[in-house]
Amino acid sequence: MNDTLRRLLSSLLLCLCTLTAAAQTRTVRQRIAHLLREKHATVGVAVLTDDGVRIRCNDRRRYPLMSVFKLHVALALLDRMEREQISLDSLIRIEASQLLPDTYSPLRDRYGCREITLPLRELLRYSLSLSDNNACDILIGLAGGIDSVSGYLRRIGARGFALSQTEEDMHRDIRNSYKNRSRPSATVLLLHRALEGSLLRPDHRDFLRDCLIATSTGPDKLKGMLPEGTVIAHKTGSSDRTAQGVKIADNDVGMILLPDGRRCFVAVLIKDSQQSDAENAALIARIARIVYDGLNGRESVPPPPSRRK
Repeated sequence: MNDTLRRLLSSLLLCLCTLTAAAQTRTVRQRIAHLLREKHATVGVAVLTDDGVRIRCNDRRRYPLMSVFKLHVALALLDRMEREQISLDSLIRIEASQLLPDTYSPLRDRYGCREITLPLRELLRYSLSLSDNNACDILIGLAGGIDSVSGYLRRIGARGFALSQTEEDMHRDIRNSYKNRSRPSATVLLLHRALEGSLLRPDHRDFLRDCLIATSTGPDKLKGMLPEGTVIAHKTGSSDRTAQGVKIADNDVGMILLPDGRRCFVAVLIKDSQQSDAENAALIARIARIVYDGLNGRESVPPPPSRRK
């Protein structure tokens, strides 16, 4: 085979791959858009792969992040630790007054409301893997405050977000939950930069990934319909309901490892839902499976039978 023919075949193969990828992307977008019709909620979706596939649905809005913002807090703190040469093993004294009652806190449940000392890596694990609200606010303080977290994001060029509230702020007034918000594409891009880019040192990047893989919350969300054994590093978020029964937010953002080794980053942010928590979770899981199957060139598995009457 001469060089001219080899180049021609290579060009044809590249064109074929490009057309196939474009068709897969279009199909995934159409299936997601069809799924979102007539839902009693506002749902934003963003997908990004490490080979450049981008999918967006309802991405112009900013959605309440809830505990997804613990990822942003962790990144800001890890950045400060790198600049000031602070080790993950550094011990942090936690006052009893920082372990607030009446908020989700496995940390407080384990140690009680008393003074304790823990290494930074454990606080980060509590905040990221277990979504501990008290641990998150302690980390916000160590990062310099919520304004410093927001400033870090602006400094690295992050766009499409607003952060101004701690977990205590949101617990004190449920309306504050709307103030920490982001476009789905902004969140998925930040996660991609955190796990695949140069925002963090390799050891901190690996630590962050391990914490997100160990996430115990939301097993029925992004990972709910994925094949058993699929590796997913994700961060969930969930709000209380208003007096009218409206769920302010139900979210999951994560990196899914595809069978061919590609990494797929998916954000599903649900706002002002009148659906049940189970329905929200099933919707997130269904979107993740559509993306997973679509990017692998497969027909997506059918949804489970509806239990709604």
